[in-house]
Amino acid sequence: MKKLYFLVSLTLFLTSCNPKNNVKEITKTREPNSFAIVLHGGAGGIKKEYFTEQQQEAYKLKLEEALNAGYAVLEKGGISLDAVQAAINVMEDSPLFNAGKGAVYNSEGNQEMDAAIMDGKTLNAGAIAGVNHIKNPILAARIVMDSSSHVLLSGKGAEILAAKYGIEMVDSSYFFTEKRMNQLKELQGKEKIKLDHTAFLIKNELIDDHKFGTVGAVAIDKSGNIAAGTSTGGMTNKKYGRIGDVPIIGAGTYANNLTCGISATGTGEYFIRTVAAHEVSSLIKHKGFSPSEALHEVLFNQIGPLGGEGGMILLDKNGEVYWDFNSTGMFRGYKKSTGETTIEMFEKTE
Repeated sequence: MKKLYFLVSLTLFLTSCNPKNNVKEITKTREPNSFAIVLHGGAGGIKKEYFTEQQQEAYKLKLEEALNAGYAVLEKGGISLDAVQAAINVMEDSPLFNAGKGAVYNSEGNQEMDAAIMDGKTLNAGAIAGVNHIKNPILAARIVMDSSSHVLLSGKGAEILAAKYGIEMVDSSYFFTEKRMNQLKELQGKEKIKLDHTAFLIKNELIDDHKFGTVGAVAIDKSGNIAAGTSTGGMTNKKYGRIGDVPIIGAGTYANNLTCGISATGTGEYFIRTVAAHEVSSLIKHKGFSPSEALHEVLFNQIGPLGGEGGMILLDKNGEVYWDFNSTGMFRGYKKSTGETTIEMFEKTE
């Protein structure tokens, strides 16, 4: 009997010491009719010294505008899908980000854009990949979700469906920005350098900008439903036809009311290989990880060792906001119905 009592006591002690079973984040509950939205504008070589004060202010104002657009939908009782879409639309219309208007060029000198959106209540999702003429790719992803029996459409097929449902189409000249063209030329110029060890180090030191700019948002509405969406131009100088993690449901975009909603940004190949967004959700659901632990595990113990870089934003079923990144910075912000608002761009310690 004493032996049995000892074993039970020991089990209870070890369980109480396990941080995954003793985290306040898991025990929080959502307040009735509360809502929130969190977004990102990309992660990568984002250091304060790279941006003038005017540029920092421009990014801050645009992130704030996007937050307010999504928040307004939620405040009026709108659904999380519409809030995510509204926030991403703002960033897609800005040349500051690598999505829509500011999409980067591929190796052929064209834009190929991807986007995805997912409903955490139904697990319904829609995504498009490799499109050239859709002004706001996130709207086309929503059409795929709502008006087709498919999840992912690419290229011409995606554009035909978008046009059929009245999504605005534009000439490729709409996406031209001098900044993005210069990035392509600079990167292609560096690729002509003989790849000895020194040149390789210089190359990787200076081209961080081709990795960031993807935009994404996650929202929870008054009914407690979560939605996540992401939109991107991919990577500068990517090979023709390359598709990243954004439109791969479970890699760069995922939402499930039972756990959380996630939008990712970074070197997409590594997020695909680790099925990053779904992996975070699974760690929370099946392993008892807190959102913070799950994000850290995937970014630093799974993606990082493979050579991947980036970040993720997360909004859990209780309306709590989390984010993490293994890059030098990530454009990010959130706004809650409590009035709490935050916009950050650089190191986590700011």
